[in-house]
Amino acid sequence: MAKYYCILFDADNTLLDFDTAENKALIETLTQYNIEPSNETVQKYREINEALWRQLEKGQIRRDKLMNERFTRFLKEIGASGNGAEMNHYYLNQLSTHPDLMPGNILDVLHELAEVATMAIVTNGFDKVQSRRVKESGVAAFMEEVFVSERSDSEKPNRKIFDTALKTLGVENREHVLVVGDSLTSDIQGGINAGLDTCWLNREHTENPGQVSPTYEIDALEQLYPIVMEPDELARVGQKNRRHQV
Repeated sequence: MAKYYCILFDADNTLLDFDTAENKALIETLTQYNIEPSNETVQKYREINEALWRQLEKGQIRRDKLMNERFTRFLKEIGASGNGAEMNHYYLNQLSTHPDLMPGNILDVLHELAEVATMAIVTNGFDKVQSRRVKESGVAAFMEEVFVSERSDSEKPNRKIFDTALKTLGVENREHVLVVGDSLTSDIQGGINAGLDTCWLNREHTENPGQVSPTYEIDALEQLYPIVMEPDELARVGQKNRRHQV
């Protein structure tokens, strides 16, 4: 009997190409506000934004502070005038219009996995942005639900967002749930905090510092097949009606 009946996917840089989407939205935002989108200015924003997100994940700041602060700090750092909150609003609107998928056959893999398991997305971010990107990318067609931290009022690695997801999905036995994501500190630690098995999607073969230990490690989503599927299901990849028998 198969072990995993439910897969909880991260969105950004697991299924959706956040780096590409962010770059497009940021260039559009900087151009809109007459700031040269040079490599230096883009990198400065990313440093500020990533530092604030790390603080948010650790519970050191609130989401509204991140929203208000990141472009305000950015403008100060580069010595430019402007309204940081207004820029943030424009940026989020632009980001929501970029539903870029990660390289590879993402939708094909999700199609195969959806034949044997219930799937949902558990993602940090802003509801309007993430829900639109997931839908327009085509990913939503394979998901039972999309759980966004803003709507759940809880960021990964806090277990609350996972608890909310499992309750909504009607999943009671956590040993049959697998969390899949690219971030050790957010996705994998979050899954561990919720008492769930985890799979680290490590496309770049980054060295694990050792503080967080995933149940599995893969470098391509197709490698989920032998983890999630029974041998007979694996042998029939490409065929329909292969859902696990309970």
